Formats: sequence, C-alpha cells, structure tokens
Amino acid sequence: MTVQVGTITQDIINILGITYIKPDTPILLGDTNIKHMQTSHPADYQKYGSHIANILCSPDYVGINKKDNSLEYVKEFEIDNEFVKVAVRISLNGNVFARSMYILNNNRVKNFITKGTLKKV
Repeated sequence: MTVQVGTITQDIINILGITYIKPDTPILLGDTNIKHMQTSHPADYQKYGSHIANILCSPDYVGINKKDNSLEYVKEFEIDNEFVKVAVRISLNGNVFARSMYILNNNRVKNFITKGTLKKV
C-alpha cells in the first residue's frame, strides 16, 4: 500500500533552487520503499522509521544529491545527537517517493553544511 508521508513545499523548492517540481507535490511511501529501508539499514529503520513524515515535514537541512539528483531531507535528533536522512526521488512515472532513510556520519554532515551541500531550512 502506498501512502502520502509529506509534500515538497515552496520553501524547499526555493531553498534548493529547483524548477522541475511543483509546490505541494506529494511525497509517497510504498511497500517496496519500506522493504528497501528495512533491508539496507534495518537498525536505522527500526529506530527512526516512524519519524519519516516528521523528517519530511520539518527537516533541519535539505540538499540535492549530485549522484542521482535525489532530494535529501536531514533532521537532527538531539537526544542521540544523530542526523537522519530521508532521500526522495522522482520515479519514471513522475511520482515522488521517499526511497531510503539512514543515519549519517556527524562529521560528514558538518562538512556538507560547511560546503553548502546541505542548506539550513
């Protein structure tokens, strides 16, 4: 079953300077996406899977992955001092899906912020 877990807001579009996505485009999460997250990063999914909608709704940072053009939504969870990324990709049919989710290395995140790869929301 596919459910909507967020939208791409005008603010995110402006911050990233993208023109190929319309405001309020739904971000979907399907069974295959969940299985991918559970298989690729099981501990991260178990810990933060229930926070996907929250990460997409109120990220601390956003960016664009140059390798695959996915949108990166990153939220810092202060309790454990962990940065969690949800990668969002446009499918071939034009739908937008939350494709992967995992904990990022703190030093790498700080480097991305310094370089401007991740932008403060």
